Amino acid sequence: MPARYRIATLLAIVTMVFSAFAPVHAAEGSRDSFRVCWSIYAGWMPWAYADKAGIVDKWADKYDIDIEVVQINDYIESVNQYTSGNMDGCAMTNMDALTIPAASGVDSTALLINDYSDGNDGIVLKGSDDLTDIEGRRVNLVQFSVSHYFLARALDSVGLTERDIETVNTSDADIVGVFANDDVNAVAAWNPQLMSIDEMPDSHVVYTSKQIPREILDMMVVNTETLKNNPDFGRALAGAWYEVMDHIAKNDEEALEIMAEAAGTDVAGYREQLDATHLYTDPAEAAELMNDDELLETMQRVAEFSFKHGLLGQGAPSPDVIGIETPAGTYGSDSNVKLRFEPRYTEEVAENR
Repeated sequence: MPARYRIATLLAIVTMVFSAFAPVHAAEGSRDSFRVCWSIYAGWMPWAYADKAGIVDKWADKYDIDIEVVQINDYIESVNQYTSGNMDGCAMTNMDALTIPAASGVDSTALLINDYSDGNDGIVLKGSDDLTDIEGRRVNLVQFSVSHYFLARALDSVGLTERDIETVNTSDADIVGVFANDDVNAVAAWNPQLMSIDEMPDSHVVYTSKQIPREILDMMVVNTETLKNNPDFGRALAGAWYEVMDHIAKNDEEALEIMAEAAGTDVAGYREQLDATHLYTDPAEAAELMNDDELLETMQRVAEFSFKHGLLGQGAPSPDVIGIETPAGTYGSDSNVKLRFEPRYTEEVAENR
């Protein structure tokens, strides 16, 4: 997921959590026109195909609405566009949904869980294939992003903490070039950058997200009020997404070529990225995760990490200041629920098959 974090932008946003001036989305009530955005990442390339192949238009037409699908090259900028109200929906991770829009007071709903990272995120060392050798090193990564959370989980797995390393904030757009420098010997990155780094001399992937399945979730997040007032918006997005999933499940070469081209690679390269991505091609499986207690436990862990790093807003008194609602229950404040997981639309797709 490109351009994962710009620290100044995010710090400016998260301080809004206790402000009375939460962003107001472009329109309230019933509407017939919507905008959603995505950025380059293996699990979100289906949106490129859904747009180019007219699949989103087909589903929008079914409900007499219009949905514009916008690619934004910078990942965090896409999330910021959603948070500011310029977009009605945005492809983002579970952690970023909490720390950016939800922490900024924008009530947001995870409409779709598209996939989880199953090796798409990794830690790479020079000169060692042992994760414990990360101790004492400077680690380049997109600071305070999901890569940072992933790094903390990796350190914990070998009895280390962030006190044992130093983090260096690095844009995902720069991280491949940075790793080529002689004085850089450790990075945390995601695909496709991870694949490029892994091909460099003396590089060793020592930990991947395969070791923490179903934790780094990639989702389509929409404004809760917009969805409440316009449920057909959610139905159209869900229908379009799972139509593309059918193409992937059937190994549709033409669809894969379009996705690969949009990702800046060939079909073989894109397939390699998909191998490290657990796409929820079956809506029943995605709905099962949304309803599972495990999701609530994961989000509690994410909230605790985010609080520890000051990502829930200046003055946030505890990790449970923001309510996170799932079908299995709510973690955090019942009176300040700002992130919701809604399986209804995914379940409707599954039931209609």
